[in-house]
Amino acid sequence: MKKIISLGLLLLGVGMMGVSTVAESVSQYENPVFEPVLADPTLIRAEDGTFYAYGTEDDWGDGAGPHLIPILRSDNMTEWEYVDDAFASKPDWKEEGGLWAPHIAYHQGTYLLYYSMSTWGDPNPGIGVATASHPAGPFQDQGPLFTSEEIGVDNSIDPMFFVDDGKPTLIWGSFHGIYGIRLSDDGLKTEGEKFPIAGNAFEAPYLIKRDGNYYLFVSLGSCCEGESSTYHVAVGRAEAIEGPYRDREGNDLLHSNGSPVLVGDQEAEKEKRFVGPGHNAVFRDDDGTDWIVYHGIDPTNPYLLGGATRRPLLIDRLRWKDGWPQVEGLVPSTEPMTGPVWK
Repeated sequence: MKKIISLGLLLLGVGMMGVSTVAESVSQYENPVFEPVLADPTLIRAEDGTFYAYGTEDDWGDGAGPHLIPILRSDNMTEWEYVDDAFASKPDWKEEGGLWAPHIAYHQGTYLLYYSMSTWGDPNPGIGVATASHPAGPFQDQGPLFTSEEIGVDNSIDPMFFVDDGKPTLIWGSFHGIYGIRLSDDGLKTEGEKFPIAGNAFEAPYLIKRDGNYYLFVSLGSCCEGESSTYHVAVGRAEAIEGPYRDREGNDLLHSNGSPVLVGDQEAEKEKRFVGPGHNAVFRDDDGTDWIVYHGIDPTNPYLLGGATRRPLLIDRLRWKDGWPQVEGLVPSTEPMTGPVWK
């Protein structure tokens, strides 16, 4: 059985006004940090310090039917509990489709939940947005931003919201190019023209800005073939949000597969623990350490009862070297690890 140990540390500092104390919380964790499934995870830290994570619609086999974007809650990012679903009923702006690959953001006093609506092989999937005053919801659907036909990009799923110099931007795409487009100030409508930033090898974009550079994390390979899944994470770097994004060797991600960040352990059967890691988010703790949050697949238990690939939630530390991020050893950790630091 996995052991989770919570530690409370007291840091003492002496200032001009006397002695002050700062509480610091550190956790020990072992992957996965939540199961049975939280595919395509996105997370946010609320004003009270509590974390909320959201994932793709799945039937967990718990008798509740499909969870319409399940919401988890945690105090430390390593111990999670299920709270509720983002939606009581599925948005009706599309006749059919699952609620996939959400992205959560807090903008202008409102929680924005972007989501994909699609089926496998869908000729016209789209991206919608819902709003709430609290990260646990209830979320009110605001309808679609666009469908694939409207925006002119096939398989338009996997949204990611990013504010660049005060301007909201949506990044999205799945194996038909990764694109960006400016949004209205409230984040509920598109403005201007789309711009390409990466090629057809990728989906699940996630953008951060570090030390003046933009880092685009993307996933490649097959996400959902059980123990045979080949999903993995790569990255490119740019000096502007529009790109060009280049790998370590200077190749443009419009034509390159990026530089590796995290791959599955496909070798040595005795060593293999997680395959198909990907569709990540990145979060920085209070100690300045970056963490990658993602799903992976246990090859000894790869499917949910309904037959969908079982993708539990994992986290790992990102280590930076020469301006590039990477998970140690490029594979998901399987041993007990020291978790994020929170103050």
